[in-house]
Amino acid sequence: MLKVLVIDDEVFVRKGIVMETDWASLDCMVAGEAANGLEGLEACRKYNPDLIISDIRMPKMDGIEMLRVLREEGNHVSVIFLTAYSEFEYARNALKLLAFDYLLKPFEDGELEDAVSRVRDKLVKEREEKERQEESKILSPGIKTGDKSRYIKEAIAYITEHYNDSDLSVGTIAESLGISEGHLSHLFKKETDYTVMAYITRCRIREAMKLLTNCRYKVYEVGEMVGYRDITYFSSTFKKIAGVTPSEYQSANS
Repeated sequence: MLKVLVIDDEVFVRKGIVMETDWASLDCMVAGEAANGLEGLEACRKYNPDLIISDIRMPKMDGIEMLRVLREEGNHVSVIFLTAYSEFEYARNALKLLAFDYLLKPFEDGELEDAVSRVRDKLVKEREEKERQEESKILSPGIKTGDKSRYIKEAIAYITEHYNDSDLSVGTIAESLGISEGHLSHLFKKETDYTVMAYITRCRIREAMKLLTNCRYKVYEVGEMVGYRDITYFSSTFKKIAGVTPSEYQSANS
């Protein structure tokens, strides 16, 4: 649910937006209100909204200056400006500061809702893309096997085939390669920037994520399928890497 901050010095306009808009149907909630740009800055820092709906002409600090300050602070919150027709050129300047949109007052029924829906759709897509990038960054070991020595290539192949073996260890991998544990650990860290066990863990969690999108499997079953006998340890390891528990991930992705 998106958090919305409404800013307008005209109380009846501000309250009308807050009270008469069906925010729930837009998957939004009003986090706060403000009467001018200065109050808007404070409220934005306090509530960290996803969307600001703001008048442009306001006392103390106008909407354009407020947005300029937010952008200088590195805040990329989406903004819909409300403006009178006589302020059209003024509103166009807002777009240079990457405001999302502006509406001419008085706006028609449904016009604000349509603008909010466009913001929501944009933010949802951005969040999904960011999550995909973060997931890829977290879970992909980032190892190009073509650049690795024979031992490391064979170690990676062995891990890929046996990650679901709860007894998989540096020792079992080293034994399969015919080298010492110390030598394997040194080579692996040097050539991949991962310890052997860290790489195994990421392989397991990556596979667990795939399995959790299938509602047929319970969390403990997924843990066992990727090599964890202890469900508590599996859950804590999963959360450490993915940022959420296996149950939360399954609920959000199944």
